[in-house]
Formats: sequence, structure tokens, C-alpha cells
Amino acid sequence: MIRSRGRRIGAAILLPAAVAALAIFAWISWPIPSQLLRSGLEPGTVLRDREGRILRDARAVDGSRRRWVPLDRVDPDLIAAFLAAEDRRFYRHHGVDLLAAARAARANLRALRIVSGGSTITMQLARILRPSPRTWLGKGAQVLWALRLERHLDKQAILEQYLNRLPLGQGSNGVESAASLYFGTTATELSLGQAALLAGLARAPSADNPLVSRGRAEARRAYVLRRLRATGYAFGDAVVRAAAEPLLARSRPTGFMAAHFTTRVLGELDRSGETLPTGWRTSLDLALQQEVESEVRHTVETLADRGARQAAAVVLDNHSGEILAWVGSPDFWADTAGQVDMVLSPRQPGSALKPFLYALAFDRGFTPASILPDIARVYQTGTGPYRPRNYDRRYHGPVRAREALASSYNVPAVELASRLGVGSLLHTLRLAGFASLGRSADHYGLGLSLGNGDVTLLELANGYRALGNGGVWRPVTWRASDPDRVPEPGRRLASAQAAALVLDILGDRAARIPGFGVETPLDFPFPAAVKTGTSRHFTDNWAVAATGRFTVAVWVGNFNGRPMDGVSGVTGAGPLLHRTVLAAARRYPPGALPTPSSAGAVPLAICRLSGMRAGPDCPAETEWFIPGTEPARRCDWHVSGGVALPAEYAEWAGEVEPALPAPAPATATRSEDRFQIVSPLDGDRYRIPPGSDPRYATIALRAAGPGTPAARWYVDGARYAGTRWTLVPGTHRIRALGAGGQHAEISITVE
Repeated sequence: MIRSRGRRIGAAILLPAAVAALAIFAWISWPIPSQLLRSGLEPGTVLRDREGRILRDARAVDGSRRRWVPLDRVDPDLIAAFLAAEDRRFYRHHGVDLLAAARAARANLRALRIVSGGSTITMQLARILRPSPRTWLGKGAQVLWALRLERHLDKQAILEQYLNRLPLGQGSNGVESAASLYFGTTATELSLGQAALLAGLARAPSADNPLVSRGRAEARRAYVLRRLRATGYAFGDAVVRAAAEPLLARSRPTGFMAAHFTTRVLGELDRSGETLPTGWRTSLDLALQQEVESEVRHTVETLADRGARQAAAVVLDNHSGEILAWVGSPDFWADTAGQVDMVLSPRQPGSALKPFLYALAFDRGFTPASILPDIARVYQTGTGPYRPRNYDRRYHGPVRAREALASSYNVPAVELASRLGVGSLLHTLRLAGFASLGRSADHYGLGLSLGNGDVTLLELANGYRALGNGGVWRPVTWRASDPDRVPEPGRRLASAQAAALVLDILGDRAARIPGFGVETPLDFPFPAAVKTGTSRHFTDNWAVAATGRFTVAVWVGNFNGRPMDGVSGVTGAGPLLHRTVLAAARRYPPGALPTPSSAGAVPLAICRLSGMRAGPDCPAETEWFIPGTEPARRCDWHVSGGVALPAEYAEWAGEVEPALPAPAPATATRSEDRFQIVSPLDGDRYRIPPGSDPRYATIALRAAGPGTPAARWYVDGARYAGTRWTLVPGTHRIRALGAGGQHAEISITVE
């Protein structure tokens, strides 16, 4: 009875096993689908620029560079190198190398995971033809497919399929395209060192290729050369010479222009599965691209002694959103990190986000004439007290929003964000296309107004493009213009009036002087809205310029986040922006930006100091307002030839303009009891900065002692109403009369 039960159990086990074995044998014997082994000579993708010039030749539909070469034309050294490195018993097994499999199984069991594949060339080909996960089940599928390939193909056919399909880094599939990419030659004529390097890429092509890591590539080449010597394919002298060969061709391979841009386009095609027609054109302007590449390289050469090693730039067409130039790094072919694309790598943009804050503020009732406090203040936040500081480490008292934005003061921006709410600012930035800002408003806090969230250069450029397009954001495109293409739908991030006010401020040279000085690389001979940004510790420099026709954004810094040596947005990214904008302007007329007038804003004479409607004694200028936001109150700060600030503004001014020390007394009278002029001082000499706006070439008139509040001023004998005097070249006599008849007189010189 026990024997009968054993027979039944054996039958229950053996019968399914026999059925499974028969099924596997039948499947292995079934012919391989012909389309699986096609040569790969299907029509491919050739990326061209907008004028039809070839940028990159990608032979395969999936975006890779695939060029089929028959096995009898492959250099014998290359075949030997792959056999020595990957499968030295290739001609002696039937798809599975049992010895290699046993060693791999032992290593995998010890690690309790797949750490060694033990894959033969046939098994690797199976994984290429039928991708499978790196699991025990996936390894079993590879074995079955390897047996099936060996059943229907001879060794030469398997080797040809393998050498022409194997990924070898940088989008190259097969030895022919890899030989062209790395060495500028063909698989027919390779040196022993070149053959060893290509064979060394088979294990980890994305990490071991010389465009990513020269050290890893050199180590893999050395390993293959040792295997060639051990298997008898090469001898001592040949191996020594091969090890001394350069890793890469000494010149850049042809047919590989605008490397970061074309890599991005091929990636988009790969994800979408789209096939482009022969002769299809991208939006890129190759002539502009090459000029911008030169400027990027020049920038890092100029700033190398100040710790700046990398730079990037992108140029967009405002109307169509076409990408005209895209430079992700100074040299795509650099030894290390050349393939890092800073057009798409998120970093902190610093003050470059402020225009979107002010656009939100103008839509919420603030105006360019609104007075904002630039004083020391501590904000209590969820992460502790936050005390913002300006770049120049100074406070400027009450400032108008126009000057605060144009001069990029930090403290007023934080105050504005506090009043508007960080959540509202974050919502506006996301409407402006900053998808990289994926955290919550609480995570960023008030620092978001100063650019503490990571964004990409492309997002920044397209956000400014949206401001140039009247506050409407639309996506960019890498396709050349098609008159029949339906424009992408847009979304509004700000009103047309708010966007125009921001652009007007960013193009106001006079309002920029307090923060940046008289002469900067941010000035252009045509209308341009310009902004810079510098992240903490001088890690990243940004600069953006929007014209009527195009928008340019640039970045300068280090991929590894190492701070630069005091390189700011003006000294680092600014010069690169200036040259790039001029390069674009030579090919595309800049045109005119939307103006406040064209957007429907209304002009009004205001007091430069108070921002209110100008009174008869006010220093007046014209400001623009969204209808309904014009100040109704007339300025009452200027009275009797002086200035009487309201209490809250007087407090601000007291923070930033302490009384100047009085001169030493000439007699025993205490200085505080004597009426005297304390600004300017007798004998002072001043120099007017060349090209400066008269509004800023002024000095304060101040007196101290009894009778000061009602002091009257005379310059060169003429009555002067006001507390700031505009500099005029020459020697001048300044006299002050106190309320009780006190008087003081000094002399100054202006050059």
C-alpha cells in the first residue's frame, strides 16, 4: 500500500514536470519571429536646426545611434576583446555557460540577491531582444531565450546581432555607432586599446563610458586588456601600447551638435514613441547656438580664478516659445560632469524670483509708488526667527516699490511676501511654470521671496517670457515653426497691466542705480527688462533679460555646489547675459516690450519721496498705475522748504540715517549747544559719477543745534527750498539760518 502511494506521488510530480519540459522544448523549437532580428536599418531620425543644418544623426526610431555592420567587417581585435571580457567559452556552450552560472549562483546565494549574472553573450542578446528584470524569474527567462536563440542561429549570427545591438553609452547602440561617437572612426579599423575600451563598456555603459568617468573607463579598459593577455589574444608589448592610448578621439566627433539640446529632444521622442519624418527641423538656430557656446566657454575661462567652473544659457523666442539656443555646460565632452545639463538642473535662483512677487502685489493693490520699509525687522516663523538682510548689508529706510525691485532690495521683498502670503506667491510661481517648486508654502516660508526654492534655468526663462507676453504663460517647444500648428493653450499668471509695470521697472536704469551703480552689464541699447539673482554663499549666479522678441537666461556656478569667490549676478552671470543678448539681437531684432501705456496703465505725477500725488514743493516724477490704484492723497511731507515725515516713516528713516557727528568745537562751547552745518562738512569734495541720473547725484543738507527744525538754506546766496541739493560742478558756499537768527556757513567743491 505504501509502495502504491509512492508511485502515485511520483506520477503526480513527474507528469507535470514532463508536460512542462515538453512545453519548453516545443517553445524553444518554435521559430524566432523574424521582426525580432531585423537588422535595424529602418528609417531613422536626423535632427536638423531651423535652417536645415544637421545637428545629430540618430539612426534608430528609439533615439539611439544605431548603425549595422556585418560581422565580417568588424575588426578582429574588437571581436577578441568582447569574447575575452564577456564570454571566453562562447564557442563551446549552447547558450548557457554552466561553470560561469555556478560561480554566479554561489555569489548570489551568499548575497541573497542578484549580484553576478554569469551571463553569456547569448544571454545578453536575449536580454536586449526581450528585456527582463534583474530577478531570479528574469534570469530564468534569459536562459530560455538564450537556448532558443542557440537552437535557431549559428554562433556568427548571434555575435553579429549582439555587437550591433549592445548599448555602449551616450545613446549609442552597437559597435559601429560607438566607434564613431568615441573615436570618430568605424568598427572596421580600431586599435587594440579602442577595442578594449568598447568591450569594457558592456557591463555598465552609462557609468563606465569615458564621457562620464575617465577613471572608470580607464579601469575597465585595463581589465579587458588583462583578459586579452590571459586568454592569449594579445601579448605583452601590444597590451602596453594599448594601455597608453588616449581614451577618446582628440577632436569632437562630427554629426553631434548642440549635444544637450538634441539629447533632450531624443529623450522626448523616446518617451512619446513619436517618429519624425526625414528632414524634420527643430527650433534651434545653430549659428546662434555656436556663438552662445563660445560665450559660455569664455565666461568660465574668465572666472576660473574666482572659483567658477560651469555656466549655462538658454534663448527663447517670445511669440512661439521656440528654443533658439540651449547650452547646458561649457563642454559636453569634458572629462567630468560635461553631460550635466544646467538648463534642466534645479538650483536656487535668488532674487530672480522677485518680479513675480511684485506682479502679484500690483494685482493686489500695491503700486510702483507704494512705500515699503527697508528696515531691520525680525519675523517669527515656524522654523524660528527670520531676519532678512540686503545684499549690501545696509538698510535704506522708506523706499518706493519701483526702486526696491529695480535695485533688488531683499528686506522690502520679504515684507511684501509677509503681507501677501507665501501661499499666494507660491501659487503665482506655479502659474508661471515653476513646476520644480513642489514643496508646500510652509516648507519655503518667507525665503521664497528671495528664491530659496530650486528651479531650472528653462523654467526661469519661460517665466520671464510669460511676463513679456502680457502675463500669459505657455510651454516652450523644440519644434520649428509650423504655420498650421494650433498654439498651445496659455494660462494667466498676472494681469497685462501688472506684467507691464514689472517690465517697466526692470528696464528702468535710474531706479537700478542705488543697488547696482551707474554702469553695469544690465544696460542695453534697446528696451530690455533685466534681473539678476545670487543664491546664498555665492553658489549660483543667474541673470535674465526679456526683450520684445526673445528672452535670455544664463547661469554661472559649479555643478558640485561649491561657492564662488564673491562672484555676484552682476559680475558673474551679468557679462554672460550681456554678450548673449547682443548675440541674439544680431540675428533677431529685439523689438519693443509691452509698455504700461499699451497695457492700459495710467500716468500720474507723484512725489519721489512719499509716493503720493505730487505737491507744489515735491520732487516730482511720473509713475504708472493700474486704473483704480492711483494715490488719492496729495503729499504733505514737504512743508516750508523742508520735509516732515509721518511718524511711521520718520521711525524708518531714523533707522538708516543717524545724525552725522558734529565737528570739533572751536571754543569752549559744547558742540550740542552751537548751531552748525553737519552735512555737508566744510571742505568736502564730491565727484559726480559719469552718466548718473540727477535724482541720485544729491547730498543731504542738515544742521544741528538750537533753531534747527526751522532752518533755512542758501546756496551761493540764493534761497534753496529742500533738504537735498543736486550736485553742480564748481566751488559752492552753503549757508544755514536758524529760527533764532543763528547761522553757519561752509564751502564745498564738486568735480
